[in-house]
Amino acid sequence: MKQLLKTMLLIAGFLGSTGFADPFSNASDLATSSPVTASNISLTQSASKFLPVQQAFQVTASIDREQLIFDWTIAKGYYLYQQGFKIQSLESTTELGATEFAVGSRKWDEFFEAEVEVYYDHTRLKVPFSTGNQNFDLRLESQGCADAGLCYPPYSQWLSVDMANGSVKISTVAPNSPPAELSTSLWSILLLALAGGLILNLMPCVFPVLSIKVLSFTRSHQTVAEKQLHGLAYTLGVVVSFLLIAAVMLLFRASGEAVGWGFQLQSPNFVIFLIYLFSAIGLSLSGYLPVGTALMSLGQSSKASNSLSSSFVTGVLATTVASPCTAPFMGPALGFAIAQPSSVALLVFAFLGLGMALPFVVLTWIPELTNKLPKPGQWMNSLRQFLAFPMYLTAIWLLWVAGRQTSVDVVIAICIGLLLIIMAIWLWQLASKGSTKIRYKKLIAIGLLISAALIPQLGLKTLDQKQQWEAYTAQRLAELRRAEKPVFINLTADWCITCLVNERVAMGDKFLQALQTHNIAYLRGDWTNNDPQITQLLNQYNRSGVPLYLLYPRGPGSAEVLPQILLESSLLDALNSAK
Repeated sequence: MKQLLKTMLLIAGFLGSTGFADPFSNASDLATSSPVTASNISLTQSASKFLPVQQAFQVTASIDREQLIFDWTIAKGYYLYQQGFKIQSLESTTELGATEFAVGSRKWDEFFEAEVEVYYDHTRLKVPFSTGNQNFDLRLESQGCADAGLCYPPYSQWLSVDMANGSVKISTVAPNSPPAELSTSLWSILLLALAGGLILNLMPCVFPVLSIKVLSFTRSHQTVAEKQLHGLAYTLGVVVSFLLIAAVMLLFRASGEAVGWGFQLQSPNFVIFLIYLFSAIGLSLSGYLPVGTALMSLGQSSKASNSLSSSFVTGVLATTVASPCTAPFMGPALGFAIAQPSSVALLVFAFLGLGMALPFVVLTWIPELTNKLPKPGQWMNSLRQFLAFPMYLTAIWLLWVAGRQTSVDVVIAICIGLLLIIMAIWLWQLASKGSTKIRYKKLIAIGLLISAALIPQLGLKTLDQKQQWEAYTAQRLAELRRAEKPVFINLTADWCITCLVNERVAMGDKFLQALQTHNIAYLRGDWTNNDPQITQLLNQYNRSGVPLYLLYPRGPGSAEVLPQILLESSLLDALNSAK
């Protein structure tokens, strides 16, 4: 909820401002894939946490005979990829030799899943060149990240070299770009955006929603004028949604965040919301949740104004479910948009929305096409139920995304939330059938829905505790004992329900704080799969299974065996005595 409120405040600030500086003057093509680690998925980080790319990585260039020298000053806590450097001549008469790199540091990169060479603090690049011109231009591309978890998209700069006075000027604007060329490029990009939005309707995320909306024409008795109003309302919902996404993206990028299309999917909370949404749409299409069907119909009232809001909401819904999808032609259009002034970027996003709404608009404004739609029949119910399966499949895929972003604990919490939603629907339907105690059933159903929204947050809270412990090994225990350091050992397994309950009930923030206060080492032995060392330790204390909790005192002495059922108070008392 806090994240949603912050996003709404950002949108309100954007819409309420009279104008804002162009945040994309230093951006580059986001169509190029860039490493995004799991750490930068949160959009609730403060804007001041990360520096703008031009402040994080500063470069100066000079000429030494027939060699270009680039000196990079890198802010503390930031680094540049060696493989991210690309230098390109913009003229055929100027040739560049092989780049000479300084020796960097080796770092494991989660995106590339390999060790890469990176540079901290400072680095120097040397590029030999040969040219017959006194003046020539180059394009310099670089890419870097912050240790805190943000990876910037590739960043382009342009160099103007003057051989006469030996100077090199660096700019964020490409040289010699006439206005007519920009205009031609803009129109072609807008056509690409229109085509990308149009193809977006065929994605498995969007197609079921659009199909149900289109099929509602076969059952509608509205006039042509009323249907045209619905087409405009749907279009407005789609375009406004695209513009809001663009507005938030502009704001985050202006504050130094490297975000692009689909940035909202970098937030686990938004992914969880989409999982619930796709599951609810699937249940609606399957016939288990009739409440949601109204959002995807034109409404049966003869008064168009009564259901115009439904068509608008359907447009918002279609854009929301389109978030995980990227259609062909969208990449070049979005890459162009982020390198242009904000007004141009918003225009490109508006054309994406227009392209997505185009099929529905065509059907509402050309009655002849509507008349060619198949007649109503049982096939419509069968098709509607079939279209539920792409929704379920997308929800399963997003569940995998949430697991990759967070942990298996969060995945289980989401599944429990989905189970509570299904149980709430069941109770609500029982109440609607006139069974006894209708009011209580509805209250319980509402409570289950609220719980379903809160349960995944419990899984997210456990993420901060994952690095508070070391993996148990007999060698590590011996080292800590020789250092006369108190040690707490937790032998557990994922299939051990008692272990999981103890960790949730007794090993919370107070437990971790007590470990830190008394300088107690925390070793965790995972017996989910067979581990001979853990088995040996269990046998040593005459245990045949987990859980087993051991607390070694400071200095010599045997371990205290703690109860299998832990309470936070008793565990804290034991830790306090271990000092």
